[in-house]
Amino acid sequence: MKDKIFIIENGKLLYSLIVLLLMGILGYSQPSITDPDVALEKLKQGNMNYASEASTHPNLNQERRNLTSTKGQHPYATVIACSDSRVPVEQVFDAGIGDIFTIKVAGNVIDIDEAGSVEYGVDHLETPVFVVLGHTGCGACTAVARGDEVHGNIPALVDNIIPAAEKAKQQHGNDFSEDLLNATIKNNVWQAIEDLYKISHVSAELVKSGKLKVVGAIYNIETGKIEWLGEHPHQKELLNNTNH
Repeated sequence: MKDKIFIIENGKLLYSLIVLLLMGILGYSQPSITDPDVALEKLKQGNMNYASEASTHPNLNQERRNLTSTKGQHPYATVIACSDSRVPVEQVFDAGIGDIFTIKVAGNVIDIDEAGSVEYGVDHLETPVFVVLGHTGCGACTAVARGDEVHGNIPALVDNIIPAAEKAKQQHGNDFSEDLLNATIKNNVWQAIEDLYKISHVSAELVKSGKLKVVGAIYNIETGKIEWLGEHPHQKELLNNTNH
């Protein structure tokens, strides 16, 4: 009799474990967050944790590595940031393995290769939010705003920043200053979003449908805090002008 009870109880336990396992697998087969506002709020809270030295360091253990290696990646955000080593994206947002689809390129510019990477994140992986993350003291923006001579393949890289610097000079003059640099950095965030809409029909359509939110932000490398700029001030006009 005791043997029968033992078998029944263990059978129930096994059944419960199987159900929980299936629930975990099925739950992970979809993007972790689908609402753009919820995803954006998670990024904001993560940065608040980081900047206040209260990071939770989530999803950095062997269990997470096992899950993402066997079940794939389902990040809740796509972020393009500068290659600057002082901008550690996952840490800045208090995120872990598989949480953020990160693209890094000097000057956080968006050209064909970067746009393709963005599309992989927002369309293939279905992240509901995309952030263009500029940062204070950006070397690429400094070089363009100051008119430094650059060599090799760098001119082709930073030419995307030139329109941002020209707009900044209209406001602050041609002489290099902190105000000119900060304006260039901010304008460059907007420029990257403009460039994305121009060359990525996929991204523009996702925004139009409400499935994707695209926002700009600037990370302060000294304080760790992010200034959230929101959506492009001329987003409706930009989206209306996307003819592909």
